[in-house]
This record gives sequence, structure tokens and C-alpha cells, in this order.
Amino acid sequence: DVPKFTVIVGGSHGAGNYGMCGRAYDPRFLFMWPNARISVMGGPQAADVLATIKQDQRAREGSDPMTEEEVEAYRSPILAKYEEEGSPYYSTARLWDDGVIDPRDTRDVLGLCLAAARNAPAPRKGYGIFRM
Repeated sequence: DVPKFTVIVGGSHGAGNYGMCGRAYDPRFLFMWPNARISVMGGPQAADVLATIKQDQRAREGSDPMTEEEVEAYRSPILAKYEEEGSPYYSTARLWDDGVIDPRDTRDVLGLCLAAARNAPAPRKGYGIFRM
């Protein structure tokens, strides 16, 4: 098995998180830079989707559509929540990654990760029985 190391340096949202070896793909180590963001989707996109759902719900109920001010008031707490919970410090505090690293230390950290991976026991292969 080739060890996988992930360093999130910017936004890591949705399918992009999977495509770039996010936690679901079980990298050996996953670090984040302080300016990185991680979430299911970007905050503005989530706020827009939820506001659209709310507008559709009101239309089904026969209520008047939300005004621009109401839409912004509805979106604000969603954006604030995504901003807070998308932080690398929020992620690290919940042990969803292996830590926040200073960008200047990335090379050293990856070197330590390579050394750790080199010294880890090799997993046993489970090929089963070969029949001739």
C-alpha cells in the first residue's frame, strides 16, 4: 500500500474533498494550513440552497415570498455557522484531521510523515487461495 498524505491548503468542500484524498479516503496523515476551510459545501452555496428551500416551502403554504431583507436575515446565521465550523481549528479540535501546520513547516512535517510511514509495519495481503 502506498501511503497517502493530505495537506489542505485552501477550500476543501464536497466532492473536491473526496477527489483530493479527504478523510473518507483514509490518508495516513491529513493536515490543514491555518487559512484552509473544510465543509460539506461552501457557506454561500449552502445558504443559497437553504434559502431556496425556504422560499419553496413558503410558496407551497401559500405565503408571500421572502423579501430580500428576509432572505439576507435567513442566510446570515447559516453563513456564520459555516464560517465557524469550516475553520481548521474547529476541525482539529474534533480530531477530524492530524493538526494545523504552519505553511513554512510543511516540508518538515511531510518528511516526518514519510519517516513514520517507512517504519510502520507493512499490512498483510489477503489474496486468498490461488487455484491452479
